[in-house]
Amino acid sequence: MEQTNKLKQYDLGYHIRSPKGLLNDPNGLVYYKGVYHVFYQWNQADTTHQSKSWGHITTKDFIHWKTYKPALEPVDWYDKDGCYSGSAVVFEGEIYLFYTGNVRSENGERKSYQCLAVSEDGIHFEKKGPILEHPIKGYTAHVRDPKVWQGKEGNWWMILGAQKENLTGDALIYQSANLVDWTLVGSMLEESISLGFMWECPDLLKFADRDIFVFSPQGLEDEGEKYNNIYQSGYFTGEFLENGTFVKDGQPFEELDRGFEFYAPQTFVDDAGRTILYGWVGVMEPEVEAAVPTRQQGWIHALTIPREMRYENGKLIQYPIAELANLRKENPAVIKSVGNEAVKMTSLQQDILIEWSKAATDFVLTVRSEVEINYQANSKKLTVIRTNWKTKVKEVRSVFLKRDLMELRIMVESSLIELFLNRGEEVFTLRYFVDEDDSLLRFNDLNETTEKTLTLYSLDSFVVEK
Repeated sequence: MEQTNKLKQYDLGYHIRSPKGLLNDPNGLVYYKGVYHVFYQWNQADTTHQSKSWGHITTKDFIHWKTYKPALEPVDWYDKDGCYSGSAVVFEGEIYLFYTGNVRSENGERKSYQCLAVSEDGIHFEKKGPILEHPIKGYTAHVRDPKVWQGKEGNWWMILGAQKENLTGDALIYQSANLVDWTLVGSMLEESISLGFMWECPDLLKFADRDIFVFSPQGLEDEGEKYNNIYQSGYFTGEFLENGTFVKDGQPFEELDRGFEFYAPQTFVDDAGRTILYGWVGVMEPEVEAAVPTRQQGWIHALTIPREMRYENGKLIQYPIAELANLRKENPAVIKSVGNEAVKMTSLQQDILIEWSKAATDFVLTVRSEVEINYQANSKKLTVIRTNWKTKVKEVRSVFLKRDLMELRIMVESSLIELFLNRGEEVFTLRYFVDEDDSLLRFNDLNETTEKTLTLYSLDSFVVEK
């Protein structure tokens, strides 16, 4: 019983996770007839990366959710070893799902098929089979994760993550007039870039004055504070031209999330014009994944909370969507302070807001004696430290802010934290596992104190209809 209770401490109340098995990439995010649809990669039978289906859950308000049987399952010759990641669009009143069918021969050879499925009601999906020819000259079988959107002139674009025969990453762009017949345009980037050996989960975000090319390159070497995870997710800024080319501006590749496990993000645009992102929490070394404690409960991994994306003052901003404030319970704890604080959280589901009257000075903030947030005002460096649950070694991720720290928002769950700095100018996502029943939040000013307000909201869980 003690072990069962300990494992339940790791459960998640307001993050999407599968009821059992392994969850990974968010897929097919789409707003359809007043309902938000979220699909995700799902191994229903085990906590390993095998036999992926598309899990399916919907909501109208991001609070009340309804689950359905998988939208896609690996039962056909072109997807028998997995219905891999993809996207969704609405066309003529129907949802079109685009995904990669994964096939492995008896000798282990891989084949990838870009496939289509269509639904008239958003619940039942009819597979149409492969829609693109493979293999592609100059590329390996590692071509996957179609993201589809409609262009300014009414035509459709599809971008695919790819690997060239010289084992470098790339993104392929296709064009269509009807979502069924596709023509290869070529490599999407105007210039050839060496950035890892494979690009996964490509996406294009369009804002008024800038386009954002998001993708997840594998094989980057770490560079100081950057690229410290096994695989990365990030973006280039620039302009997507209607000839199928993305022209980068002068900004270098920028990581989307500075934490430990964030990967494979996907966005969609809702009826209010918001660009909303989900990511996977998350990618990790195989031996570390094998040691995740929730596997003993029969499930592993989750999606991030939905984040609204904006491009402001030359910066891509991510912040929890407004609807999540409806999870807040009444009567938050509000503490106005100029010194150190130790606050007992009333639950392990918290929305914590820290606001400084002036710029933050040096501090150390500790969550449940396990996750340490350390800020150095002189250099504007914020560091997050946690313990690796397999090796028991402390792990560090850091970022240098462009301006003084004025606000910090911490979305806490029993085994997952999302940290937003200066209303989403930088973000950290991480898993953590604490055996002890510790619910303390400790704030310690170092050297100099400054006036600040801490607001702690306890959060309700999602309401999920099976």
